[in-house]
Amino acid sequence: MNKTDLINEWLEFAKTDLRAARHMFDNMHPKPVEIICYHCQQTVEKAMKGYLISHDIEPPYVHDLDKLRLMCMDYDISFEALEETCRELTGYITAGRYPSHMEIDEADAKFALNEAESIYIFCTGLITGLQQEQENKGLHDNDEPEQ
Repeated sequence: MNKTDLINEWLEFAKTDLRAARHMFDNMHPKPVEIICYHCQQTVEKAMKGYLISHDIEPPYVHDLDKLRLMCMDYDISFEALEETCRELTGYITAGRYPSHMEIDEADAKFALNEAESIYIFCTGLITGLQQEQENKGLHDNDEPEQ
């Protein structure tokens, strides 16, 4: 599998998690807030791993969004602004899969959903920009030097 296909696969998985979270939030009553928040965490994790792959970095097998964020900051300092959100969303990795004493309500789920969507768009935008930059560079590699 080439790099572009691998990136797209990670982003497609991220988008599927985001769609699942959105569907549950919009259509299920009562809202399964823990599962919604879990899928939001997964959206961000997979989008950031796709971003790392776009920089030829093998993503680590971790669920800690802040660790992934710090790795992404090596390539784009804008990830710094995601610190608080990444720390909050990381807590949902276990709350959505196991019995937990973490109290999550509809407002938390709405926040998680909005943040996951924003970070997904942010990561895909950076990846698309990088891919276009690399394609454009490749187009000019064979150009004759100007005289």
